[in-house]
Amino acid sequence: MSEYRDAAMASKAWPFEEARKLVKRYAKGAPEKGYVLFETGYGPSGLPHIGTFGEVARTTMVRNAFEVLSDIPTKLICFSDDLDGMRKVPGNVPNAGALEASLQLPLTRVPDPYGEAESFGARNNAILRRFLDTFGFEYEFISASDFYASGKFDEVLLRAVREYDKVMAVMLKSLRDERAQTYSIFLPISPSSGRVLYVPITIVDVEKGIIGFTDEDGTAVEMPVTGGNVKLQWKPDFGARWAALDVDFEMYGKDHSTNTPIYDRICQILGGRKPEHFVYELFLDEEGGKISKSKGNGLTIDEWLTYASTESLSYFMYQKPKTAKRMHFDVIPKAVDEYHQQLRAFPTQDAKAQLANPVFHIHAGKVRASNMVVPFSMLLNLASVSHAEDKSQLWGFIQRYAPEASAESHPDLDAAAGFAVRYYNDFVKPAKVFRAPSDVEREALKALRDALITYDGDVTGDALQSVVFAIGRERFDPMRDWFKALYEVLMGASQGPRFGGFIALYGVDETVALIDKALAGELT
Repeated sequence: MSEYRDAAMASKAWPFEEARKLVKRYAKGAPEKGYVLFETGYGPSGLPHIGTFGEVARTTMVRNAFEVLSDIPTKLICFSDDLDGMRKVPGNVPNAGALEASLQLPLTRVPDPYGEAESFGARNNAILRRFLDTFGFEYEFISASDFYASGKFDEVLLRAVREYDKVMAVMLKSLRDERAQTYSIFLPISPSSGRVLYVPITIVDVEKGIIGFTDEDGTAVEMPVTGGNVKLQWKPDFGARWAALDVDFEMYGKDHSTNTPIYDRICQILGGRKPEHFVYELFLDEEGGKISKSKGNGLTIDEWLTYASTESLSYFMYQKPKTAKRMHFDVIPKAVDEYHQQLRAFPTQDAKAQLANPVFHIHAGKVRASNMVVPFSMLLNLASVSHAEDKSQLWGFIQRYAPEASAESHPDLDAAAGFAVRYYNDFVKPAKVFRAPSDVEREALKALRDALITYDGDVTGDALQSVVFAIGRERFDPMRDWFKALYEVLMGASQGPRFGGFIALYGVDETVALIDKALAGELT
């Protein structure tokens, strides 16, 4: 990748802009630990959603960009906050009522409502790792429960005892008076119930490294902060984790942005160097609400991968990370087609343009060729007019349009055909609403039908588009009314593909028959 290094130093692509901060951070040489550490965090209070994936994908893009710019080794950690107490029962799990008794237990001690794993936290961790492995991410997974219990956090926890007043001073400035009266950076885990306790701390013994508090049963307890007996409140935990791991880069959502100075200062108090940050805009559901793991709103990773490729999801994540994104099924077809457009463009671009191309960052510079000779949007419309139930129905049309294509030679296209049929049947078909043509539209459709019957030119998208355009130009102003009529009358949709290309794929005779059905009122 060294051939890109000079161009990358000036690239305006956001992963390179972030990576250059790390180059500057270690301009004098590699860190003492021997590598640059990237971290992402995950709270397993619910199933991992697309926002979780997006954080790992985007961090990986910055990591890859840094590796273009520098020879310093890198590492990516995915840290699961699974020692957190379950603050509320998720609304999207079976037997939710049975979990009420587990409130405030660490997520790794909450029973799995699905009955499949040793705990709810373990189940969600496993699902996250499966998703990350599906996408081929290189990462090290760390469980907070293991990190605290194993003693790996002990040094920083003891430092937090020694610097208790300083860390508390940082936190108290951000709290309302009522909350400040009982707040402590330490959350003891009850020796009697196992719950994470939000209780006042009565003793902080610097010499012994212990804290005191009143347990749920009224017993006065003193315990060491080490060995997994306590966890830190989430804001101090953020900064302490940075200090303990020597994190160099972490990104997080806009909802964390006001806390960044708190995280940074606590990291510094506990002996660490604050990392470089990147704040991204939030992911929203179809109604514009924030995606939540416990609500289960918005798209899941599995849902996206039911209808499109992993690369299309990565493409969606690359785009404008500082702009809020609505995550709903309608964004999928556009992402698929734009991803392949960028793949096709890549070989023709110079180094500067390649570094700005999303596919460079999706594939870490090892960009492959696209074999999607038919756009996904076209496959969707083909599935619509042919009422396809299986991708084999689409291949008959595809091979007439592109005789050289086969499922074996064009695996992307074959997968996309299957995705298109599934997407059509689940989303397009239920929403299809055909209408009868107006008098002007009926006359134009008859003219198009007659022109196609006598057509003897090249059966290509461009040639047939000229025919469609000529008929519309004589009758419609603006022309978009003509194409809107074609989509609504013939396909039951308000928009669609370039119509000449659709005729070339579907077939001239088949399009004539489709128009005849519309004119006869059979589609409505």
